[in-house]
Amino acid sequence: MKSQIHRIHQQMVNKEISCTQLVQERLDLLKSNSHNTVNSILDALALELAAKVDAKIKSGSAIGLLEGIPFGIKDVYMLQGTYATASSDLLKNYKSPYTATAIQKLLDAGAIPLVKENCDSFGHGSSSENTIFGAVKNAINPDLVGGGSSGGSAVNVAKDFTVFSIGGDTGGSIRQPAGYNKVYGFKPTYGRISRFGLMAYASSTDCVGPIAKSIEDIRILLNAMSGKDIKDQTTYQSSIILEKNILNSDEIKTVGYFKNFIENDAIEAQIKSDFLISIEKIKAKGIQVKELDFFESETLVSTYYTLAMAETASNLSRLDGTNYGNRIEGENLKETYSITRSDNFSEETKRRIVGGNQVLSQGFSDEIYLKGLNLRDQIGESFEKDFKEVDIILSPVTPNSPPKIGDSLKDPLSMYLSDAYTVGFSLGQLPTITVPQGTETGLQITAAKNNDELVLKFANFLKDTI
Repeated sequence: MKSQIHRIHQQMVNKEISCTQLVQERLDLLKSNSHNTVNSILDALALELAAKVDAKIKSGSAIGLLEGIPFGIKDVYMLQGTYATASSDLLKNYKSPYTATAIQKLLDAGAIPLVKENCDSFGHGSSSENTIFGAVKNAINPDLVGGGSSGGSAVNVAKDFTVFSIGGDTGGSIRQPAGYNKVYGFKPTYGRISRFGLMAYASSTDCVGPIAKSIEDIRILLNAMSGKDIKDQTTYQSSIILEKNILNSDEIKTVGYFKNFIENDAIEAQIKSDFLISIEKIKAKGIQVKELDFFESETLVSTYYTLAMAETASNLSRLDGTNYGNRIEGENLKETYSITRSDNFSEETKRRIVGGNQVLSQGFSDEIYLKGLNLRDQIGESFEKDFKEVDIILSPVTPNSPPKIGDSLKDPLSMYLSDAYTVGFSLGQLPTITVPQGTETGLQITAAKNNDELVLKFANFLKDTI
């Protein structure tokens, strides 16, 4: 699909459609949708901003490329004056006192927020079922999950309720739902986009990223949100990615894939078959393909969840009802903390907090947490070695097709294992995109750190190859 942002921009410039009309149409779709993608509608704000864009066009003033383009925001971001619930009971009445840096950059460019989107509570899940707003339903088959944790964001884009959405990716939370709903989802190099104003899950792997229907729209959004931010010391200044730069993929000579991902007993036969067919099509274009050795998927999942649970236990310790959230009074302060957290956190969030506290506790931290840190270093070194041999790593997004709604809640371990092919790239802090081609849940393209442009180049190449 060609860029929706360019198309809609031109329609507004040509006065084929007013911004108010465009926004109202999308708001109506969001209000009537039955996929449980909406936590709160921002209709008053959206229509106010749309009217300003229309007035600007009417006066003959030029508008920017993103000006008037309607978008959605995963409900873990701050947008001043709007609810920021994290799909949780604890924060269901919490309003943002400020705006996240990435969202502010989009507002500064003129984009119009329509909706705060349903997701797994605090990002804890891979199906968008761990939410007080009801399970997000898949855009293609509503009996299946929408993926997680950015499920509402991916479904809204797939159903054209929003032109694009901003998700959050810690271990695959943009890429996996993008694959489940056949859209593009991009996790940039860690630090390229500021995390300020994103509710922290696991700070060392949390990334802000866009979900859209075209590579060009992903490029536009990546440029708009990237850059150094004094409020996030992990950020760095990055170069603008030009459209002409991603149209030529001649520099990509070698593609690698992890042999143990494909020969694993856990992968569905059809996904394995489709992936290998995609590899053959790439070879037919004259690109060399290499099999690579990597850590077993079970080791990747164990390492990721060890570190992520430790970090989320630390990050969520501030949510005790004192400064934030829905406080439930007990007979004393200790009981107040206990009841507030027990009654307001989801079962999955409590599972991760308990697991994280166990990992960090005296007597276990040396044996478990430090071993996880050591494995993460080894994973990073392995990637450095791989990218001396290949330009791009290609992999399935998931080993399995989307499960039915309800199945993941019965088996948390299966839900964790559904992240087997995404978490390694998160631990390596690498730029990775899901493209809606190649297998039922798409393909994942990864390059070395800071090579986000190369990822988009190969995505563009695959669009015309598979």
